[in-house]
Amino acid sequence: MAKKIVVVSQALKDRHYEKIQSLAGRYGYSVERFEHARDALEAVRDAEIVYGFGTSLAKAAVEAKWICTSSAGVDPYMAPGVFSSDEVLFTNSAGAYGVTISEHIVMTALELMRRQMEYRKIVEKHEWFRALPVRSICGSRVTILGTGDIGRHAAKRMRGFDPASITGVSRSGKADAMLFDRALPQTRVDEILPETDLLVMALPGTKETVRFIDARRLALLPETAYLVNVGRGSSLDQNALCDCLRAGKLAGAALDVFETEPIPPEDPIWDCPNLLITPHVAGNMTLGYTLEKTFEMFYEDLDNYLNGRPLHHLVNRKLGY
Repeated sequence: MAKKIVVVSQALKDRHYEKIQSLAGRYGYSVERFEHARDALEAVRDAEIVYGFGTSLAKAAVEAKWICTSSAGVDPYMAPGVFSSDEVLFTNSAGAYGVTISEHIVMTALELMRRQMEYRKIVEKHEWFRALPVRSICGSRVTILGTGDIGRHAAKRMRGFDPASITGVSRSGKADAMLFDRALPQTRVDEILPETDLLVMALPGTKETVRFIDARRLALLPETAYLVNVGRGSSLDQNALCDCLRAGKLAGAALDVFETEPIPPEDPIWDCPNLLITPHVAGNMTLGYTLEKTFEMFYEDLDNYLNGRPLHHLVNRKLGY
C-alpha cells in the first residue's frame, strides 16, 4: 500500500488541493486529484486514504485504511461488500448540509403555503388574479422527522416565523430543547401527525425508516397539512402521497428526494397535483458555505489521522449514520 491520498471532487478548488498537499507532504504522502470517480478507480486500488463520493470508489479501494465521503447520507455504503474490511475507517460530511437544506425547506414550505406554483401559472398566462387564500408558518404546528444537523437547522429557521409549536421526532426521542418545544421517539409519531400543519421529513436512509410515512400515516395528517421531504426518498410511500394529493387529502407537498432517481420520464409523479418537485438539489455543493464546510471537515480529520488522533466524523455503521 502506497502512502497515497486520492481526492475525487468536481467542487474542490486549487486552493483546497494545495492545503491538502501541503499537509500530506509533511508526512510523506502523495496526493492524486480526479474530478470523476470513474477516472479514479485504478488510482484508489493502492491508496491509503480516499475522499470522494460513490460506492464504486469504496469497492475499488481495496487497501484503504480510511474512506471519507463528501455526502451526509451513507445508506448506499451500508450494503454488504462495499468495504474491503470492517476495519476501514469511514467518515462522512454530516453537519455540512444543514444550512443549505434548511433554507430549501423554508423556501418550498413558503412556496406551497403562499400558492406560488399557482400564481406562477397565472402570471405565465399574463393574467392578474390576487385572491388565492394563503397560509403561514406563523401559528402553524410544525413537526420535523429527524433532529440531527438538518432538523436542528430547520427548527432554528422555522422558529423565526413564530410557529405555534415545533415538535422533533427521532430514533432516540431526544432533541435540542432550545429549538424544539417537544421531542418524541419515532415509536410515538402517530400521536403527533393529527396535530401537524407542516411535516418536514429529514430522516436518514436506514432499515427503520423505509416507508416510515406510508398510506396509513399519511391518512393521520389533517387534509390541510403540507409535507416536505428532504431526507431520503425511501422514507416516504410516493404512490400513497400522490393518491392523497389527487384526492385532496393533503394541501400540498414538496419532494427533493425520490424512490428512484432520476425520476423515470413515464412516472406519474411528474403530473401529481399540488406537488413541488426539485431534482435532489437541496443539499448539493453549489452553495459556497457547504463546499467550505465539507472541506474543513475532511481537512480536520486528515490532520487527526496523520497525527494518530481519533477521527471526529466517523459513521456509526450499526445505526447507518
